[in-house]
Amino acid sequence: MHPEVRQLGPGDCPICGMSLEPNAPSLDDGAEEAELRDMSRRLLVSATLTVPLAFISMGGLLHGDPVSSWLPPTPRRYLELALATPVCVWAAWPFFQRFGVSLRNRHLNMFTLIGLGVGAAYLYSLVATVLPGFFPESFRDAGELQVYFEGASVIVTLILVGQVLELRARRRTSSAIRQLLGMSAKSARLIGPDGAEEDVPLDDIRIGDLLRVRPGEKIPVDGVITEGSSSVDQSMVTGEPVPVAKQPGDEVVGATVNGAGGFVMRAEKVGSETLLARIITMVAQAQRSRAPIQKLADAVSGWFVPAVVVVAAVTFGLWAAVGPQPRMAHALINAVAVLIIACPCALGLATPISIMVATGRGASLGILFRDAEAVEVVRTVDTLVVDKTGTLTEGKPHLVSIIPTGEIQEAEVLRLAATLERGSEHPLATAIVEGAEEREVALGKAEDFTSVTGKGVSGRLDGKAVHLGNHAMMASSGIDCGAALERAEELRGMGQTVMFLAQDAHLVGLLGVADPIKASTADALATLRSEGIHTVMMTGDNPTTAGVVAEALGIDEVLADVLPEQKAEKVLELQAAGKVVAMAGDGINDAPALAQAQVGIAMGTGTDVAMESAGVTLVRGDLRGIVDALRLSRRTMANIRQNLFFAFAYNTAGIPIAAGALYPWFGLLLSPMIAAAAMSLSSVSVIGNALRLRGAPI
Repeated sequence: MHPEVRQLGPGDCPICGMSLEPNAPSLDDGAEEAELRDMSRRLLVSATLTVPLAFISMGGLLHGDPVSSWLPPTPRRYLELALATPVCVWAAWPFFQRFGVSLRNRHLNMFTLIGLGVGAAYLYSLVATVLPGFFPESFRDAGELQVYFEGASVIVTLILVGQVLELRARRRTSSAIRQLLGMSAKSARLIGPDGAEEDVPLDDIRIGDLLRVRPGEKIPVDGVITEGSSSVDQSMVTGEPVPVAKQPGDEVVGATVNGAGGFVMRAEKVGSETLLARIITMVAQAQRSRAPIQKLADAVSGWFVPAVVVVAAVTFGLWAAVGPQPRMAHALINAVAVLIIACPCALGLATPISIMVATGRGASLGILFRDAEAVEVVRTVDTLVVDKTGTLTEGKPHLVSIIPTGEIQEAEVLRLAATLERGSEHPLATAIVEGAEEREVALGKAEDFTSVTGKGVSGRLDGKAVHLGNHAMMASSGIDCGAALERAEELRGMGQTVMFLAQDAHLVGLLGVADPIKASTADALATLRSEGIHTVMMTGDNPTTAGVVAEALGIDEVLADVLPEQKAEKVLELQAAGKVVAMAGDGINDAPALAQAQVGIAMGTGTDVAMESAGVTLVRGDLRGIVDALRLSRRTMANIRQNLFFAFAYNTAGIPIAAGALYPWFGLLLSPMIAAAAMSLSSVSVIGNALRLRGAPI
């Protein structure tokens, strides 16, 4: 529950006493299973001994008192001692260990209260049984000493019930990670330098290795196809059930499933660098992080346990001073009831268990929260800023227009542009190069290649200076676009991004590239507007092209001609105006803006830098994931508030009753056994409420 706590191997948290979560997720849940088996075994023994113990000790409550008719008081106490000792010593031993750690570390927690309560009841009863003459008359009722073996045993049994339920619930919250781990391949078919093939574990795969993927197999790691073709089921990544055709040069993702064809691939990312491994790591880190609202629970817990100890001491003192006879017996039993009912286990679980369930649910929906803070903040967003290329659009532009404006022909315009762009990784460059390949245009070789971020590229080709980029690029290079500006505006009106091509300071052509809008984008943005989100498109494109896309999608506001270094500034301006901003993007140039926004949202189909800068990653690159993230965040925070209410309500109502507040008017006292049941019920309520998130509609 406390991410700052680190140790080798499983154990208990020295701060709150709860079981530590594994730092690195694994399919091997042996440690968790061992703890669950141990607690279940202790519960079985405890329950088996507590049932007859309760029957024997409470026989007097039954008509005719059948127990006392054959078992005198002294032998009965020794029988109760024999039944209670395994429960209060062996079964409760983990609680006493954590009690000792809490005192040694000076971090009082729920096990401090459990240790005090159970220890006081059992030790008092032990001494009263073995040395009855040690106690004065104020401890006796009609001359008899009362013992509370059954109370201590029932308390231990009920706490064990709560621990077993909690361990089972925590296993269920980590099921999302186990499902992700189960997706990965277990081995790969490695092709050696001599062409020999063998199956090897994934840990033996290195970057650059050639791997054969046979029909129906899982793709072992992320890489690129070098030989063969097939169709691949990428539903794990894209959510789309239709297999995608793959051929040489195409990228494939580890853990996706190959279809009927076979191919050879080159490993590009292995081990912790694969997409699946990074997803698993992000989910695990998010589950271990703490939401800002947790500060409230931490602040309360900081003074709550010491306050309860003080209340228990005051309760003991008041009953011992002015309570009815036997005063000391009443004082002890009411102080124990206060300690037990006030155990803040539900308070400690309220936030972390909801975060764990929510991040697991998000992973199953293709939404990766970097930490608990992202889960909490998403619900407060009122403004969504989106990049155009790769976020609103497919990110795979196509070359649609080639317009010569000088003496050279269309093919030569394309040759010059594609040769220059071959050195760039920008999506528009890829579109031009692919357009040349489709038209079978032979490319040359560029020299002195230079890329100007947000403007274009330049170089030398056939001994001549060549510039390719937007109007700002031409202006900074002293090139007059003249009458071509009107034609460029016409192309932008059709939704094309226009690039100017100049050779030796003379404009020689225009190229128009169109990037189709994602099929899901319009519906996603419409839903976000219905949720009260103000949408803003921020792009380096010119206002005309950006306006065409914005009008088609119903976007509220457009920020065009924005250079990469200006994107973070624009986000900051919106924040200065009082907006809570989420920024969605996929490129390296979006990373500063993603980091600046209250919530950065990266497309999982984008760059690694964008994903590292963002608080939320949409694995499928679909804006509908933002809608799901927003709704999941709202439901999670509502769930946490409900949990905190359950935790506070039980303690607020229970402590005064346990202290004896109802006795002067109604003659009612709260048995420690009932207090333990109420304490366990509060934890069960919190756990059950948090688990509702797994199936809640989004």
